[in-house]
Amino acid sequence: EVQLAESGGGLAQPGGSLTLSCSASGFDFGATGMRWVRQVQGKEVEWVAGISSDAALIRYAIPVRTRFTISRDNAENTLFLHLNDLKLEDSARYYCLKGMYGIVGMRGQGTQVTVSE
Repeated sequence: EVQLAESGGGLAQPGGSLTLSCSASGFDFGATGMRWVRQVQGKEVEWVAGISSDAALIRYAIPVRTRFTISRDNAENTLFLHLNDLKLEDSARYYCLKGMYGIVGMRGQGTQVTVSE
């Protein structure tokens, strides 16, 4: 059974930083591209970043590409998203999914990021 468990969200001030983690199990994580998406309640899901299985290919959505860093630890079956220089508009629930691109797929519970002054 595929399981994805996100953690690390919380409250941050504008300009602050957070690191999100996604613990994966139930599939060959080291052979699977992964991505982060986010969603504000009541709004569409937004693709944030994707990383290939070997981390050789990384892509970011334009709004975050100079501020967020996606990474992975295949030995620990864990995906990360480092959020820097947070902005109010980064407030959302963040999810990790299998595959590098797109907004459709099985999601876990997600982790809430709230940026507030």
